[in-house]
Amino acid sequence: MTIISEPFSLEHVDINSDNFGDDGLLRAGLKLNHLRMIVAIEDSGQISAAAEVLNISQPAASRMLSDMESIVKTPLYERVARGVMLTTFGEALARRARKILLELREASREIGELKSGKGGSVFIGAVTAPAMSLVVPAINMVRKTFPGIDVSIQVETSNVLARELLAARHDFIISRIPDDLNPRLFEVREIGIERACLIVRSGHPLLKKKKKPSSLEEIRDYDWVFQPPGTLLRRTIEDIFLSRAVQLPENVVNTSSLLLTCAIICATDAIAPVAIDVAQFLASQSSNASDVRILPIDFEINVKPYSLITVRERALPPSARLLYSLILEESTRQAKG
Repeated sequence: MTIISEPFSLEHVDINSDNFGDDGLLRAGLKLNHLRMIVAIEDSGQISAAAEVLNISQPAASRMLSDMESIVKTPLYERVARGVMLTTFGEALARRARKILLELREASREIGELKSGKGGSVFIGAVTAPAMSLVVPAINMVRKTFPGIDVSIQVETSNVLARELLAARHDFIISRIPDDLNPRLFEVREIGIERACLIVRSGHPLLKKKKKPSSLEEIRDYDWVFQPPGTLLRRTIEDIFLSRAVQLPENVVNTSSLLLTCAIICATDAIAPVAIDVAQFLASQSSNASDVRILPIDFEINVKPYSLITVRERALPPSARLLYSLILEESTRQAKG
């Protein structure tokens, strides 16, 4: 095991030293693929996974890491039980490498937009509720004023989105910061609380049985469709059961797919928790999705607030800054309304 006696940061290197001149690492042979490799190692913690990202063999990846250590003249990683872990030196290099790769991506994006005459592109991620209630109205507004802007949206869980943001695959996200990530990496602006509900099919026995809301005791024995274990909405529902001393449902299907959730709900007597905005949208459609109904219940499902999240010290390009502002305005308007 390599032991690092003192913290190290490339920020504190003397650029006039023999080891690092103004372009010392470049003259020593550091290449773009080296930067991609150190970032991939930090993201995955495994040489095999990093090799797959770079589309090279694992032995080639190991040689590349060895070359990097020769160039930097210090250990960049150490082997651990489940893969590899960057040393303090490796973390410093990975942090800088990530910024360099991001700037190159932004340069490519800007040049492409100038060549094509488009108004810009935005890459965002969002959990389901604000994707529907905030992102869709904001996109409608931006389309009217700046029709050339190209918007790419990923709808996923907070765990996935936060890591995609750190990997520079998104400009910003509407999500929460996972418990296992350092909050100091992000700039966070809270914009809303996600309210959820339970959905069933239109002919569900609980809808026919009576008009008063259903209790936890009445609904636990039905089949359930949950998001995967550990996701925020699922934990919220489980906490409600546990806080009221009601046993958790036993017959559970796990899926992150809203489409599959709706298909199961419409074909069975299963129950599923979803955001209220999603449930209202589904129930209003003139398709099979309109078979979905909101189940009246005698308790509330309030999920942890979500926020507009960017990476600290990473500036938004103009088109992303525009959409960010429009989403913020829409959230303020909805809160007042």
